[in-house]
Amino acid sequence: MTVSSATSSEDHSPLISPRFIYRVTAVALGLAALTVGISAAGRWFGQSLAQAGHTASTQTTDIFIGQDHLRLPANVIRFENQRVTGIAERTDLYVTWPHLEGYTDENRHLFNDVDHPENLIFLQISQSTMSRDMSGRLEPIYRHLFDGAPTPGPAGLLRHAMTKKSGYGDEVLFTAEMTGEAPYAVRCILPQSPAFSTSADCQRDIHAGGDLVVLYRFSSQLLPQWQAIDKAIHGFVTKRLVTVP
Repeated sequence: MTVSSATSSEDHSPLISPRFIYRVTAVALGLAALTVGISAAGRWFGQSLAQAGHTASTQTTDIFIGQDHLRLPANVIRFENQRVTGIAERTDLYVTWPHLEGYTDENRHLFNDVDHPENLIFLQISQSTMSRDMSGRLEPIYRHLFDGAPTPGPAGLLRHAMTKKSGYGDEVLFTAEMTGEAPYAVRCILPQSPAFSTSADCQRDIHAGGDLVVLYRFSSQLLPQWQAIDKAIHGFVTKRLVTVP
């Protein structure tokens, strides 16, 4: 082959070979697939973080505690491992206030906003181990642990300080007389300012069903609504009890 013919052959050969084009195309497709995968994984992970163990499912869950049968939607049950039908020692719930709703895509901001603990009320339902609830323990137990005279509290409540030797630390007890019912009683650890309030500032337990105790916790910012909360929580649990005809 002459030099001129060799030079002519090189001048007319393609600058980018078909093999190179194939490799570049394969790499591009691979990167595109990887991008789609990362994007999908990111959306899934972001959604998982946003839900943080919550579920918007309203699938019915039947929970048997002692002699009582509760029928609950999954989205009010706080922990994933409790969202199963069967016998349980207890169930932990959370609901919005004042609507007493479970987690939904529309109200998820209420469940994730730590700056507004007054949005939620937490419940723990278990078999009763004491014959008296908190109201029933007021006279035989708490009354003997008060330190000095009571002072006015919000919405008609009386605030009682507890003695240092009572074992209740910095807790205070709020009480109120109830017409035709046992006195109201709730224990609280009050924050120094509303900015430091938590969803567990105050706790009260009541009896429900055949042999259940319902311990519920709420922000001290909700104390002015104590009557509405107590009535609503009792109604919420009673409504979800399954009675055998």
